[in-house]
Amino acid sequence: MKSQLHEIVTFDTSFWLSVALIAALLVFSAFFSGSETALTAASRGKLRAMADKGSRGAIRALRITEDTERLIGAVLLGNNLVNIMAASLATALFTRIFGDSGVALATLVMTLLVLVFAEVMPKTYAITNPESAAVLVSPVISFLVFCLSPLVGAIRWYVRLSLRAFGIKTDPGRSVLAINDEIAGTIALGHSEGAVGKEDRDRLLGALDLKDREVEEIMLHRSEIEMIDAADPPEAILNQCLQSDYTRLPVFRGEPENIVGVVHAKDLLRAVHKLKGADEMHAFNVLDVAMKPYFVPETTTLDAQMRQFLRRRAHFALVVDEYGALQGLITLEDILEEIVGEIADEHDTRGETRIRRVDDGQFIVDGAMTIRDLNRATDWDIPDDHAITVAGLVIHESQSIPTVGQVFSFYGFHFEVLERRANRITKLKIRPLRSA
Repeated sequence: MKSQLHEIVTFDTSFWLSVALIAALLVFSAFFSGSETALTAASRGKLRAMADKGSRGAIRALRITEDTERLIGAVLLGNNLVNIMAASLATALFTRIFGDSGVALATLVMTLLVLVFAEVMPKTYAITNPESAAVLVSPVISFLVFCLSPLVGAIRWYVRLSLRAFGIKTDPGRSVLAINDEIAGTIALGHSEGAVGKEDRDRLLGALDLKDREVEEIMLHRSEIEMIDAADPPEAILNQCLQSDYTRLPVFRGEPENIVGVVHAKDLLRAVHKLKGADEMHAFNVLDVAMKPYFVPETTTLDAQMRQFLRRRAHFALVVDEYGALQGLITLEDILEEIVGEIADEHDTRGETRIRRVDDGQFIVDGAMTIRDLNRATDWDIPDDHAITVAGLVIHESQSIPTVGQVFSFYGFHFEVLERRANRITKLKIRPLRSA
């Protein structure tokens, strides 16, 4: 009789009400867990595309994900609140039924329920469909963030104050990961997983790197620039232009540093075509058809220089240092090659012998080849922090100008000097070390 009375008291209305509340709290916990995963994993680019098509949910999702710290604070506050309430109700319920042993049983049961139904299941769905899930939960989460923002703000202030007491400074306005780094990391991950090909990876990363690279890194050095001497006879100038692989040639007067113009082969040929005899050809002045030279600082970023080329409708610029001394030249094609790779035509012979693989797995490399181009061609990761070209790297690391036959090993690679002209290293043999 006493046992039956205990059973009636145990499974009364309050029992079923407690079970219903625990189930409802687990649903809320699942909602908060899935919302956090969906809103943090959703691509802002895809959400922006959905918003541009008129999706109000995507607009809300974009708005609330602008302040990730406030979003996560509000969601975690709600999630912890419902989880603690569910655990407390379960403990009281199991203690009522099983006595003191109900505490341990309630802990075990609630751990399994929360793990499966409130964590793994909703987060698996959210990570599988992040954008659609983010759009779905955005109205409720937006309202929750608005309601809890004062409390979350107070918690954020207290957390920063506590961290500062331990000497840890936080910058609330600073993004944890810059958007360019995030995109670059995604592309690199896609390549490592086989989803993005090497050529596609190189093009995408090349476009992203334009803001971080300067003109001096890819310019043609002044020692390699082909120029026209304004004092040469017109016949010699015309012959030089016809024999040259380049369409535009700088014109200097007196010294190569004194650039007075840039002549385009088409303009020169048009002017020569209009001449009617040898007398007029003899009196022809190349500077009459030369364009005004366009000078740019060597520290200009490639992104800024490309924009300048497009704005000025120019393809050719001379690079100078802080003292105004000529350092080299850069063209629009040079910048585009950083994105799409080497661009060659029937008159272009620059990239044909820059790098060549030999039978033993080693590479014969032009000393003037940039480290970046070498890495792109071989998929290596030689650092270019201290030098731009391969020859420059060897000189920097050896702290000397090596002679032919000298061998060096650094950064996991074996470098052998094959050719040298004056003080320039013109050809090297490179191979990765076995331990690399």
